[in-house]
Amino acid sequence: MAASAGHLRPGRYLALFALIVIVLYALVFLTGNHKPTPKLGIDLQGGTRVTLTARTPDGGQPTRESLNQARQIIERRVNGIGVSGTEVLLDGNNVVITVPGEQGDQAKNLGKTAKLGFRKVVSAATQPVVPPQPTTPPPATGTPTSGAPTSGAPTSGTKPPATSTAPPTAGGGGAAGALVQQQSTTPAAPSSSAPPASTPAPAPAPSDGSVDAQTAQEIQAAKALRQNPQLIGADGQPNQELVAKAMAALTCAPNAKDPLEGNDDPKLPLVACGDNDTAKYLLEPEFLPGTEIADSTSGYDQQRGQWVVNLSFKSEGTKTWADFTSKNQGQQAAFVLDTQVVSAPNIQVAILDGNTQITGKFTQTEAKNLSDILKYGSLPLSFASSDATTVSATLGLASLEAGLIAGGIGLLVVFIYCLFYYRLLGVLTILSLALSGALVFAVLVLLGRWIGYTLDLAGIAGLIIAIGITADSFVIYFERLKDEIREGRTFRSAVPRGWVRARRTILASDAVSFLAAAILYVIAVGDVQGFAFTLGMSTVLDLVVVYLVTHPLVAMVSTSKNSFLSNPRHLGLGAVQQVGSQRKKSTSVGRANVKEA
Repeated sequence: MAASAGHLRPGRYLALFALIVIVLYALVFLTGNHKPTPKLGIDLQGGTRVTLTARTPDGGQPTRESLNQARQIIERRVNGIGVSGTEVLLDGNNVVITVPGEQGDQAKNLGKTAKLGFRKVVSAATQPVVPPQPTTPPPATGTPTSGAPTSGAPTSGTKPPATSTAPPTAGGGGAAGALVQQQSTTPAAPSSSAPPASTPAPAPAPSDGSVDAQTAQEIQAAKALRQNPQLIGADGQPNQELVAKAMAALTCAPNAKDPLEGNDDPKLPLVACGDNDTAKYLLEPEFLPGTEIADSTSGYDQQRGQWVVNLSFKSEGTKTWADFTSKNQGQQAAFVLDTQVVSAPNIQVAILDGNTQITGKFTQTEAKNLSDILKYGSLPLSFASSDATTVSATLGLASLEAGLIAGGIGLLVVFIYCLFYYRLLGVLTILSLALSGALVFAVLVLLGRWIGYTLDLAGIAGLIIAIGITADSFVIYFERLKDEIREGRTFRSAVPRGWVRARRTILASDAVSFLAAAILYVIAVGDVQGFAFTLGMSTVLDLVVVYLVTHPLVAMVSTSKNSFLSNPRHLGLGAVQQVGSQRKKSTSVGRANVKEA
């Protein structure tokens, strides 16, 4: 910036600012959805805030690394399903998901564990299992009517199974993978050589950690029954007594909460529910984890007449799946999602390319949600939804109205002060503030489109405080002008000298404000970050307005040939001009006396 008014060309600076505003508003109206409105946060437009509490099987504290990993996976899920304006933050052992607008139902599914694993089915039952009596031999579980077929074939009299064929192997060298959806199966006969074993007592539940003592005890008790290593004998046959107890203790009613959800051990056998109210399965340890999934999509199967989820595996997963389907043709493979068997098809032929389908009683939304969850990763922790708060749009509008009223009152007070104290300079202040507001508004709209920034009440508070910071810059400049005029200089000569002295103070003041906002943004979370962001952004834009608008306008007024505009009395500088004139006269008299002496 030039140091003298003669070298300053105000028109160039004003033209540059006008060009910036024109470009910003061209982007506002000609790009995106063409709506000149910023994105609003949950407290302004309403929405849903879901708090997920992390838990571990033993009740211990989850590691910070696992919490951060879970937060990142949930963020990927958010980006994958296109929920705009959502924030995912850590608050202690909690993950807080904030979704503005009417997309809250999707947020409730973002924290699902989605722990998918593939296990071989040992036996299955489609009827409630009665626990064995101590005095009589336990009955065979799931015994069908006479003429029961061998395991893996549909029960006599049931509807013929539907057939689904996976996509053919790339290159044409492999066979197509055909999976038959199992309708009803009988458990394999128990081995007489498998010795019954007593169920181990559950381990004492810890009293501290991320789950309460009762929940931890329920997890351990469920593990002792349903993941007992002796459920399956060394010969691969089920221990009938232990299996009957485990199945009798398992509740498969709709919406029943499974304490093992997200807490099961993949290295142990598992007794799990199927996709209906009575189907129960005894499963071998997991042979293929869901982390080997490379991609997942949902679609409508015309042959089945239902929605399905299509999976493709990574290289190692493809080899494992091909090896399993090759060795276990005619057997069932269970797709276990969060300890529930979502599908248990028969393996008809080897699936060499890894392309696989998960079938179940999915709606379109359920199939898409499952596909997205599997595609964007399994969470390293299980979560319980500890709180879900819905903020109505009516409350948000009331909050927005209150924020705008507060901002308007603040602007009005600044305007009155400037007009009363600085007169025409106050008019320049009002004009500069108006242009600053236009600049801030355009930037907020564009940031909402480009980076998904949402304006909330805390952000509005930052903008209101920024009004004071911008006004403070004007006050610093005008007071420096007064100091120069008070020393006897004219208004025209005081402008360049006052600007040189004022801009150092303005830069220092704004630097401190920006540094404070930046530090607050880094160390804070949630709404406080929104406050810090708008405060820091407004501070930067304050410098743009002061340099490109306020100082050039004052310089133009100081060089104006219009006596009304350049008259110090009309600029609120009349009193200091009189002081300057008296000081100048006193100085002149003093010099004259010195010469006479």
